[in-house]
Amino acid sequence: MSAQGIIAFQGRPGAYSDLACRTARPGWTTLPCQTFAQAIGAVHDGLADEAMLACENSLAGRVPDIHALLPQAGLFIVGEHFQRVEHCLMGIPGSTLADARRVHTHPVAMAQIRDVIGELGLEPVVEFDTAGAAEMVRGWGRREDVAVASALAAELNGLEILRRNVEDASHNTTRFYIASRRPAMLPPAGPGYMTTLLFRLNNHAGALYKALGGFATTGVNMTRLESYMLEGSFSATQFLLDVEGHPEAPPLAQALRELSFFVQQQEILGVYHASPFRRQT
Repeated sequence: MSAQGIIAFQGRPGAYSDLACRTARPGWTTLPCQTFAQAIGAVHDGLADEAMLACENSLAGRVPDIHALLPQAGLFIVGEHFQRVEHCLMGIPGSTLADARRVHTHPVAMAQIRDVIGELGLEPVVEFDTAGAAEMVRGWGRREDVAVASALAAELNGLEILRRNVEDASHNTTRFYIASRRPAMLPPAGPGYMTTLLFRLNNHAGALYKALGGFATTGVNMTRLESYMLEGSFSATQFLLDVEGHPEAPPLAQALRELSFFVQQQEILGVYHASPFRRQT
């Protein structure tokens, strides 16, 4: 991968999305954005080459809006990345755990550190972002205020890590889509591909069963299936699907042909190499 690119992400410098960018695209410049829409827009407008977009977490579940934002932006998923979430408790230089009284972090992260909050008797204070909480603690300069964020956030803000891995669950991992203006050009032959697609169904008895039957009969493994209501209507549902395989190679090509008989609309968002992380789990 070229070391000349720019990759956008949602969050402040030092956020876990920033860490994911630096891990997946070493040497690239990272571009922080306030929202997913702004990160996608940066790629669409040519300000960035790619966007790192969180799509699901092993503890918190799915990340909303990505299924709606990507098709509208005209971007393509060209890769995936799994980032281990390792929360660090950090404070200003010279502070200690005994000084800590209040802990600041994002609400999702706060729900993942209940054990250390109870152990140290800390008052939880919810902030908009993990890396943003680190910036605030640095700005206040108070020993009694600590943040929970990534080790990268501590480094960028000149904070001391008082304790590493304060998360309650060691398997805490976030999966990201990597999006680009151009699709990945991959040959259909060979293993280790993932395909992400959207399809729409009318809500009637047996619709989803019939639509997915081809994946079962052809032996295609579905790794993710999520449903979304469309424009507030209860008459149709949109599904986001991740499957193993290349859409031009059997058996996925056959499964997609069968799917087309039962759906109103289907759209492939991307074909990309499966992350090596999948072989570790």
